[in-house]
Amino acid sequence: MELKSKIEHLLPEEIEKRSFEIITEELRERGISLPAEQEMITKRVIHTSADFDYANTMVYSEDAVSIAKELLKNGADIVTDTNMARAGINKKALAELGGCAHCFMADEDVARLAKKRGVTRAVVSMEKAANIEKPVIFAVGNAPTALIQLYEMMQGSRWRPAFVIGVPVGFVNVETAKELIMETEAPYIINRGRKGGSNVAAAICNALLYELIR
Repeated sequence: MELKSKIEHLLPEEIEKRSFEIITEELRERGISLPAEQEMITKRVIHTSADFDYANTMVYSEDAVSIAKELLKNGADIVTDTNMARAGINKKALAELGGCAHCFMADEDVARLAKKRGVTRAVVSMEKAANIEKPVIFAVGNAPTALIQLYEMMQGSRWRPAFVIGVPVGFVNVETAKELIMETEAPYIINRGRKGGSNVAAAICNALLYELIR
């Protein structure tokens, strides 16, 4: 009975609001104050993951949030490195702004070329995405090789991604891949360390979209 008494009885539409209230309270208790521009993005990542470490490990390039919002307002597309991340993005909100979400990882031509060259599909996917004839926000939540390929494509060429969300999760090359992107001139939102994931990449995209749509 004691446990049951702790249950909060909320309407479905009230649950998210209450969740963000709890996040705000816990951040205050931890003595963490987030920069105003970054606050809702970092909070939505915490909401998605229930992990407060993100309050300390999320890194934003100069004016990152305003740059990303401006891109979305002008109809930028989003390219993900997993269909899971693409599925998690609010495509209706993105479409209202004139954008579209893509993931090329399962494309037959990508798989065929990756096998022929002995590289990951993420590498070929990033190359394919670079041919989209409009600004693209790259949202990487799984494959560090996608970030490494974006870095390589920027070396010795004038091509630059419009924006990079770099939050792959894992152990092999993950931390290095994120740091490489932070050495470039591309605007970014990165989570330092091993944590991240497709859900985190989608959460960042949605946080930016909701700032513009709601």
